[in-house]
Amino acid sequence: MQERAPLRRIINLMTEIAVQNDRLVELFTTLCRINSPPREERAVVEYVKGFLRGLGLELREDNAAQAVGGNANNLVATLPANITGAPKIFFSAHFDTVEPNPNLNIIIQDGVIRTDGTSILGADDKAGMSAILEAIRIVVENNLPHGQIQLLFTVCEEIGLRGARALDLSLVDTDFGFVYDTGPPVGTVITQTPTHDTMHVRLLGKPAHAGVEPEKGVSAIQIAAHAISQMRLGRIDAETTANIGSIHGGQATNVVCPEVALTAEARSLNRQKVEAQVAHMTQLFEQAAQQFGGQAIIEIDRHYEGYTLTENDLPVQVVRRALKQLGLDAPMRPTGGGADANIFIARGLPCCVVGTAHQKIHTHEEFVRIDDLARSVDLTLAIIREVANMR
Repeated sequence: MQERAPLRRIINLMTEIAVQNDRLVELFTTLCRINSPPREERAVVEYVKGFLRGLGLELREDNAAQAVGGNANNLVATLPANITGAPKIFFSAHFDTVEPNPNLNIIIQDGVIRTDGTSILGADDKAGMSAILEAIRIVVENNLPHGQIQLLFTVCEEIGLRGARALDLSLVDTDFGFVYDTGPPVGTVITQTPTHDTMHVRLLGKPAHAGVEPEKGVSAIQIAAHAISQMRLGRIDAETTANIGSIHGGQATNVVCPEVALTAEARSLNRQKVEAQVAHMTQLFEQAAQQFGGQAIIEIDRHYEGYTLTENDLPVQVVRRALKQLGLDAPMRPTGGGADANIFIARGLPCCVVGTAHQKIHTHEEFVRIDDLARSVDLTLAIIREVANMR
């Protein structure tokens, strides 16, 4: 006990360190201004590497660029422990934004950061990234006690979690972690995500002149229309959704369409339900093709596995204790979307998704409240403090 008491006094001082909002806003807006759509993240990766190199972290990149067809790799940064016995943790966010924003015009007014409405802000996920970076800067500047901390910053999250899939796990040395990639309230924990299947469908008909001898053709568009008209789509039940996302086909009005390509998806918090929905959609495509004398070629990909967490899972426990330190509620909820955490968990890295500051993501109305951004830094510091106390 005599050995632990001084450490606890130092750790308690972390609650007295105020986040410098001006510095945090500068960091966040700088990150947002670096254009980084999927497969084009190199500039922001280099900026973050320079930031972390200046703080003395060990930096390593994997070879994800080759796997995703982009110009940047995943970045793994390590802050070695300055105490013994604490668990090794990671924080994660993604470099890419859902679309380019090369002409970003940021407006800061009444404690809110937004754009002029002509582009996304890029707060998904640069709000999460800036909170992590600022917290690490505070830890280093103040020599705060901490176990080993790794930062796993990924590319190409917005186009299928591809960076996380390609992450070289030989670079990762951790017990559990936290993925910053959902919206307020700050500290929200995502406890359940769906299993997500993607369908790539080719419907083959037979071409013919539409005005001279249409009866000799088989319309792939008609096959598609007949199948889709009978499908259960949209909200299937409280746990399950399905959607036809794109349809492409046809050449000219005087040609019976010989081929249609479709993409579709099904998601459910219940794996059996998503498999049943995919089977339902597959059966209708195949039956329609057979009825009209065509062919259905269907490929099904498991986009990601769902997961379920409870209050007993260690990452969730840590977040809830950290929020309690800050006097904040600890909301827990399911979601219909996926994040890098789905891939990490499937690959054996225990973690949970934690809410940060971004709101109305993937729209030109996206915004961040500065108070939420600062609160995200406070939460990160509180998590580090909680983990240091676990030794």
